[in-house]
Amino acid sequence: MSDKHTAVAEQFDDPEQEYHAATLGMWVFLATEVLFFGVLFASYAVSRFNYPEAFAEASRHTDIVLGTISTGVLLTSGFTMALAVRSAKLGRDKAIIGFLVLTILLAIAFLFIEGTEYYQAYGEQLIPAFNFMYEGAHEKPVELFFFLYFLMTGMHAVHVTIGILIMAAIAIMAGRRRFTSYYYTPVELTGLYWAFVDIVWIFLYPLFYLVART
Repeated sequence: MSDKHTAVAEQFDDPEQEYHAATLGMWVFLATEVLFFGVLFASYAVSRFNYPEAFAEASRHTDIVLGTISTGVLLTSGFTMALAVRSAKLGRDKAIIGFLVLTILLAIAFLFIEGTEYYQAYGEQLIPAFNFMYEGAHEKPVELFFFLYFLMTGMHAVHVTIGILIMAAIAIMAGRRRFTSYYYTPVELTGLYWAFVDIVWIFLYPLFYLVART
């Protein structure tokens, strides 16, 4: 546990208290994120319950191959992030940097794949309030599906982007030897955040890509 640090912020009595406060703060933040995405997932659930056929029809227009590849890429990034945390616990700065850079590259690859999917949707005129044009029997419910698709995957992409920036900052800190085997709290908390990003996508993937394939 990263409970020792040479410099403790003045509002804390000791390193252990500082560590527990930081960890609690991250869990509270993640709880608010769960509530935020929970509202979106609830909206999806209600919409799909009301329009099951339309959602299945709309799901066929998502690219399951790219969606599956992006899922594999993101889950792999979760593994490399875990290795970065392990390296921090062992006090290996170069390994921290290496695994963080690898995680960043995988995250960028994920965003690139998602951007490719958005471009495909643009070409098929499936972007609500922009160029949506659908000639099927369930035009409005299909448009609702894609509204939720872009809203939920878009918000997830924002969190991925934030994660990339955080990991870049942590890598710079590691390069400046800010961490030791006794103090690696920022790396550990970043790992928690990235695990949350992974988990959200694990739920998004079947909702948007597998509706019509089950």
